[in-house]
Amino acid sequence: MTKKPELSVLDLVPVREGGSVPQALAAATDLAQSADRFGYKRFWVAEHHAMEGIAGGATSVVLAHIGNATSRIRIGSGGIMLPNHTPFQIAEQFGTLDALFPGRVDLGLGRAPGAGPELQRALRKNLHQASEYFPQDVVELRALMRGDPSLPIKATPGFGAEVEFWMLGSSLFGAQLAAKLGMPYAFAAHFAPDHLDQALEIYRRDFEPSEDLDRPHVMVAMNVFAADTDEDARLLASSQQQSFVRLRTGQPGKLPPPIPAYTDSLPVQARAMLEHIGQAAAVGSPETVRNAISAFVERTGADEIMCSGATFDPDARVRSLELTMQAIAG
Repeated sequence: MTKKPELSVLDLVPVREGGSVPQALAAATDLAQSADRFGYKRFWVAEHHAMEGIAGGATSVVLAHIGNATSRIRIGSGGIMLPNHTPFQIAEQFGTLDALFPGRVDLGLGRAPGAGPELQRALRKNLHQASEYFPQDVVELRALMRGDPSLPIKATPGFGAEVEFWMLGSSLFGAQLAAKLGMPYAFAAHFAPDHLDQALEIYRRDFEPSEDLDRPHVMVAMNVFAADTDEDARLLASSQQQSFVRLRTGQPGKLPPPIPAYTDSLPVQARAMLEHIGQAAAVGSPETVRNAISAFVERTGADEIMCSGATFDPDARVRSLELTMQAIAG
């Protein structure tokens, strides 16, 4: 591998069939501690709401627990969907995290509200309207935390926090905004690979240095499942594949157990959908995973790779992270 990227972890805190939210949170904590021990750089939790199979909705609360259970690894949001909140609230929350875990906190920001009318009512927000103010809200949030004296209000905690800001995206919009604001950029290729190459080209071409970052910095998310053999890894991956197919066909739920040769049983359309997502995946033995990540880094020039991928057996995900790090570091 000509370029060895730094590796990080994305966790959705999955709730497994037959399992509970407390068990999901305990598994996420164990996973973060393992990632910390194996040498991963970051452990990010994504904000999702009203989904029975995902327990990371109160993202900053989960991160506080993860931070307390770990010692070195950076903790962060992958991401906070800013239209769901006010900049002031997020400044307070992540300012608190920074005070608790100084030098370890990332704040990844996303624009997609990802919510139907029921959730909009529950959040008391017009999320589609709020998403239109996303660029201004990002600027305001950075000002609140950077300590802009011209602001009429000060966030405490928050004011002066040393949080590392990231722009998240799965389209060209995030790339353009990250370039304009001089922020590091994380692309969600693990579920939306369509615009990856064009988005990275735009980000690098239009990047404007800022006080936080003097040159472009890219992280790309992949689905990574490593096991002793290719066959074992494909079996592990089938749980997430099932969840993805169910989500895209309007039947979301908890993470199901793996099914041998799952994709062979699917109709053509569902199989094609999974193959499309598989553009940003590394599934197999350590050698297979190493080759897939190497090819992906060669294609994207990514500085960091964020490893996504839920397994029904939490211990299998821990083992996957261990094998992946050994394969890349070796």
